[in-house]
Amino acid sequence: MPVDVFERLAKSKFRSSFCLDAEDKKYIAKLGLEKIEAHTKDFIVKRLAPESPAHDGKQTPFRGHPVFKAQHATATCCRSCLKKWHAISKDRPLGQEEIEFIISLIMEWIRRW
Repeated sequence: MPVDVFERLAKSKFRSSFCLDAEDKKYIAKLGLEKIEAHTKDFIVKRLAPESPAHDGKQTPFRGHPVFKAQHATATCCRSCLKKWHAISKDRPLGQEEIEFIISLIMEWIRRW
């Protein structure tokens, strides 16, 4: 994972405003990182990976699950943010390497908190 990804995200007032609160941390501790990663994969595959995701730009809530906060913090919340921040095209389904990159980025952000 290139360190500069987190450095770039940290320069954004919006992206850097997200953090895990005590409830999020408690939830993660209860489920464990393996289960959180499984949730992450499920969210990405169903909500972000298709060529034209349903409700693109609005498919990721701001609360309700720690992964949602991580998605906003890492600019992996919608296809437009993926294009702007990570140069991942909107005009096709996500490839397996891109899905794995997104999952690893989200999980690294969660681990850092």
